[in-house]
Amino acid sequence: MNPLLTTGLDPQRSATALSVNVNKVALLRNTRELGVPSVLRAATLALEAGAHGITVHPRPDERHIRAHDVHELAGLMQQWPQAEYNIEGNPFHNLMDFVRTLAGKGLPMHQVTFVPDSVEQPTSDHGWQFPQDAHRLAPFVDEARALGVRVSLFMDPLPNAMAAVRALGAERVELHTESYARAHGTAAGAPVLASFTATAQAALREGLGINAGHDLNRANLTDFLRAVPGVQEVSIGHALITDALELGYTETVRDYLRCIHRASLLV
Repeated sequence: MNPLLTTGLDPQRSATALSVNVNKVALLRNTRELGVPSVLRAATLALEAGAHGITVHPRPDERHIRAHDVHELAGLMQQWPQAEYNIEGNPFHNLMDFVRTLAGKGLPMHQVTFVPDSVEQPTSDHGWQFPQDAHRLAPFVDEARALGVRVSLFMDPLPNAMAAVRALGAERVELHTESYARAHGTAAGAPVLASFTATAQAALREGLGINAGHDLNRANLTDFLRAVPGVQEVSIGHALITDALELGYTETVRDYLRCIHRASLLV
């Protein structure tokens, strides 16, 4: 099957998986009490268009994703065994409650991404710091892994931190790509991108898997994947949902998949 025309059910997957973050769908829905746009419908359309997973980042104030969304999406993911469900959040806030509850019910939850955001932050803007955060994170990493959930840590491009991440027991890092997105197409772009390449290389040497996310879009995604080795998953929300307002979910997801596919063709 043509990977750019996938239904989402075929076994052929791109080298880099696309996980669609549906937070912004929930943010728009929450402005009225009508239940639209539907988070479940958005996730379904994304998966039908070929997305490899769904991401949510429920915050304590429920300003976008709400507790019922997390559970309803887990139910939806039972119908998509080829896809992954990634839940992001701060383990010192509300994230672990979801991990424990979903695991207790046997619902799909393939990955948790620990993000060091504060309650008042509008969006994630920095990664964990080592060795400062290691001791506090250790019991949560151990607990999630004991529940059978892969653990990824949201990290800035710091090659020297990868050994500490691995020592903590995390299995992946999600590279925080905001600095790359800001520098893309400018004179600062090359050295910033080089820092991500070096970090990915360090992660691979430590046996870590690599995810990436934050401000990736159709204009910068291919360049990033071409330069940064071993990226297994990109999680994209704001830009993808913004594009979907103009193009629709199906065409938008397919276009992001084309960006990923083009990266595999460039040498």
